[in-house]
Amino acid sequence: MAPKAPKVAKKADAPAKEAPAKKEAPAKAGPSKAAPAKKAAPAKKPAPVKKPVAKKPQSKADALKKASAAKKAVLKGQSGKVARKVRTSTTFRRPKTLKLARKPKYLRRAVPRSSPLDSYTILRFPLNTESAMKKIEEDNTLVFICDVRSNKRQIKQAVKRLHDVEVARIRTLVRPDGTKKAYIKLPADVEALDVANKIGFI
Repeated sequence: MAPKAPKVAKKADAPAKEAPAKKEAPAKAGPSKAAPAKKAAPAKKPAPVKKPVAKKPQSKADALKKASAAKKAVLKGQSGKVARKVRTSTTFRRPKTLKLARKPKYLRRAVPRSSPLDSYTILRFPLNTESAMKKIEEDNTLVFICDVRSNKRQIKQAVKRLHDVEVARIRTLVRPDGTKKAYIKLPADVEALDVANKIGFI
């Protein structure tokens, strides 16, 4: 047999070299702000798994009951249960809605309407009664029978247009027979007698 090799004693491990200690920086004066510690996020719980529930077979009577309830709801409508607004005021204000301007495609009336009152319709005829003649002589006033629908402005314009006379004042009244009488007072520089002769009723 071969002779065994002599055991060599293991050398003790050399002491590990210590790393040079870092110099600490001098602490700054004042309160030191500690970094806020981050909160660990809570672990999410796994969502529970829903087990499929087996539907019970619907009986014929339940199906008929459900169908009749649906039919009643359709016939009744949705406006059956409307809450009424409580009104505390006695007045009702119509809500303002959008009003669009009219845009007609064609004229509804081919010929525009003319005024039914023209100068000849307004002044029907002059009066030459005794009281009317007295007004002409004493008050420098002409008396005319006019259309009932005419007003003082229209009578004044008709006198100016037909007889070319300025008017100082007009007074009107409606007689019992339904006609309108107008007392047309002329200015002082115009003689009512001359106008009456020009018209031709004297």
